Amino acid sequence: MRRWMLWVSLCQLLFAAAAEGQERHREVTVQDPYLELHTGPGRGYPIFYVAERGAQIALLKRRTEWFKVLVPRGQNAEEGWVHRDQLQSTLGIDGAPFDVPGFTLDDFAERRWEVGASYGDFGGANVISTFAAYSVTPNLSFELSLSQALGRFSDSTMANINLLHTMYPERRASPYFTLGGGSIHTEPKATLIATTDRTDSIAHAGVGARTYLTRRFVLRVEYKTYVVFTSRDDNEEIREWKAGFSFFF
Repeated sequence: MRRWMLWVSLCQLLFAAAAEGQERHREVTVQDPYLELHTGPGRGYPIFYVAERGAQIALLKRRTEWFKVLVPRGQNAEEGWVHRDQLQSTLGIDGAPFDVPGFTLDDFAERRWEVGASYGDFGGANVISTFAAYSVTPNLSFELSLSQALGRFSDSTMANINLLHTMYPERRASPYFTLGGGSIHTEPKATLIATTDRTDSIAHAGVGARTYLTRRFVLRVEYKTYVVFTSRDDNEEIREWKAGFSFFF
């Protein structure tokens, strides 16, 4: 009996949570001749359904300039993505013009994927880097970076996996810290004596700062200290600074 009562209470809590989630969805009425629903949040996704004027739709969630909406269709419903511009002339349930919410800093913190490139100095050599990052939480993200360092006496290629901690993801500008490791492949340019290429493991720690320039673009500057674990008796310490831009979606 006690187990049955516990099960009933759990079901009641689940239904209550579902009801609360539905109440948070904003509902609007289509005023344009039609509203185009895409299969994904982008103009490159195909249009699969068109809602006519007078249809009531529910706004489920947002991703940058796109809203995921629910459109009743008889006993069923269609879910798709609508661009923000198409919601400008919609009306609220009370008949008043619906004010489409603009971007807030919370939209920045909800990003997941980020790609970018940077340029700087790696121990006296020019370095160009590209990276891709995935945010696990608003504060923590994993990043894969590939770098090419071009120096007077040698060229190096690096691959790193980094862990980034952003201090204030809800703010437009924030410092961050990074730890990581990977490998570096060095090709000497010397021609007078015999030289050999080598591949070593590396680890790094660094600090940086980032600021949002627009809704999607970010300016990043960072400073890192690398330790190269060579096959010789002593390890090498190399300092790097870079600045670049990234794009999140």
